[in-house]
Amino acid sequence: MMQTLRLGPVSLTVQRRPLIVGIGLLFLVALAAVAALSIGNYPITPVGIWQALIGRADAISSMIVLDHRLPRILTAIGAGAALGLAGAMFQTMLRNPLAAPDIIGFTAGANAGALLAVLLTGGMILTGALAGGALTATAVVALAWRGGLDTHRLILVGLGASLSLGAGADLLLSYTDENTAADMARWLTGTLHARGPAEVTLIWVGLALLAPIALWLGFPLARMSFSDDTIAGLGLPLAPLRLAVTALAVALVALAVSVAGPLPFVAFVSGPIARRLAGNGGPALSAAALTGATVTLGADLAARSIPMVQLPAGVFTAMVGAPVLVWLLWVQARKGRL
Repeated sequence: MMQTLRLGPVSLTVQRRPLIVGIGLLFLVALAAVAALSIGNYPITPVGIWQALIGRADAISSMIVLDHRLPRILTAIGAGAALGLAGAMFQTMLRNPLAAPDIIGFTAGANAGALLAVLLTGGMILTGALAGGALTATAVVALAWRGGLDTHRLILVGLGASLSLGAGADLLLSYTDENTAADMARWLTGTLHARGPAEVTLIWVGLALLAPIALWLGFPLARMSFSDDTIAGLGLPLAPLRLAVTALAVALVALAVSVAGPLPFVAFVSGPIARRLAGNGGPALSAAALTGATVTLGADLAARSIPMVQLPAGVFTAMVGAPVLVWLLWVQARKGRL
C-alpha cells in the first residue's frame, strides 16, 4: 500500500510497509544507542546522559559519555550502515543472497590491504583498504569471467580468495612483534574498542559522500533483479551499472574496515533481513543500512556487557551471521541453486 507524505508544496509517495520498517529500525538503533551509553563499568542514567550531552554533567560522566562511549557508538552505526549498504547492493546486482562482499573476498581484500599498509607505513589504513578491496574485486571478477559473469562461479572464486587472503593476513602477523600482533589480531576480528573523533569523522564524511550515490542507484538496482535481456530492453547500461555498483560497494567496505576492522557477516545478513522485513522484493537499501547499524551496535553492546572480558564485536556479528548463512544455504538448496 502506498502512502503520500506532504510537506507544504512538496509531496512524496512511499510504500507503507517499508516506511514502517524504516521507522522501526530507526527506533531500534536509537534504543540500542541509549543502552550503549548507559551500560558499562560506570552506569549512567538517561538523565545523566542528557546532562552530559548538553554540558551540565560532572567531569567523569562527561568524559565517559562524550570521549569514550559516544564515538564508539557513532562509529558502530556508521560502519554497520556502510556494510549493510554494500551487501544489499551486491546481492541485488548478482541476484544471489550469498554474493555478499564478506563472502566473496572483498572484505578480506580490504582487510589485507589495510593490514599491509599499517605494517609498512604505520598508517594509511583507508588507502590500503581501498587498494586491497579494489585489487581483490578485479582479480575475483577476472577469474570468474567466462564469457560472462556467472554468480555461482563468482562465489566459489570469492570464497577461495577470502580464505587465501585470510591466510596471508595471518602470515603478515607472524612477522610482527607480540604486542603489535595481539593488537592487530583483535582488529582483524572486528572491534570498536577505543574509537575516537578521527574514526567518527572518517566514517560519517565517507557515508555523506557515498550513501547518496547508493540511494541514487536504487532505481536501476531494483531493475537488476530481472534477466540481462530484460534489463537491456529497459535501456539500462548493464556493464557500466555493474562496474559502478562494484566500485561503490568496495569503497563502502573499505571505509567500514578502516574504522572497525572486518566485522564478519554484517554485509551478508543485512540485505536478506531488510528485504524480508520490507517485503517489496526490491534492494531495500535504507532498511539494509539500518539493519547493518542495528546488528553492529547490538554486537558491540553485547561485547561490552560481558563482565571482566573485552571481546571484539566481530565475535558477536559472526554468531548472528552463521545461522543466517545456514538458513540461506538451505533455501538456495531447496530452490536448486547450489
